[in-house]
Amino acid sequence: QVQLVESGGGLVQAGGSLRLSCAASGRNFRFNTMGWFRQAPGKQRELVARMDSNGYTDYADSVEGRFTISRDNAKNTVYLQMNNLELEDTAVYYCQTSGLVGQYWGQGTQVTVSS
Repeated sequence: QVQLVESGGGLVQAGGSLRLSCAASGRNFRFNTMGWFRQAPGKQRELVARMDSNGYTDYADSVEGRFTISRDNAKNTVYLQMNNLELEDTAVYYCQTSGLVGQYWGQGTQVTVSS
């Protein structure tokens, strides 16, 4: 059974930092792209960042330079380091993997940025 379990969300003041983790199990995802999406209330889910199996990264313009995605294939885990958080970053953050072994989503973790 495939599972993606996010952790690390919470409440943080604007300008602060959080680090999200997503541990995947049930398959070996080293050849899959792994990434993070987010969905704010009343808005569509959007890509935040993703990394393919070769280490190529892709970021949303709104987070470029503030967020960093990384992955540890030995642990089947992807991370999202979020620095200089802004009020507009408040959302539920979802881990996602896609590729040869299929597409899967995590259950989401809430990130709330306060002023």
